[in-house]
Amino acid sequence: MKATKITYWIVTGIIGLMMTYSAYAYLTQEKAVQGFIHLGYPDYFRKELAVGKLIGVILLLIPFKGRIKEWTYAGFTIIFISAFIAHISSGDPASKFMAPVIFLALLSVSYITYHKFHPTV
Repeated sequence: MKATKITYWIVTGIIGLMMTYSAYAYLTQEKAVQGFIHLGYPDYFRKELAVGKLIGVILLLIPFKGRIKEWTYAGFTIIFISAFIAHISSGDPASKFMAPVIFLALLSVSYITYHKFHPTV
């Protein structure tokens, strides 16, 4: 059980750091602005997604139980799948479209380990 909790917190921490950094980059870096233009998204979506990611990180890391945590995992799953599809559709190289797949795998580990030590949730 202890190894499960350690795995959960390490993987969930990695996801939290990555999502926090990407939200920060979306709001402060010109490269992110150009990336959204390249993908064909409007500028307001970049800001909206940054705020959503920050809210998601808070909900993922604070020890909530129940549906709110489930919805957080669902939201991040949608973000990662959508990013994968957007990068594939734009003809981006594998380095761009594989990152969301890797983080989706990490999110899956977080979800599975969370349910191992919270089986009634």
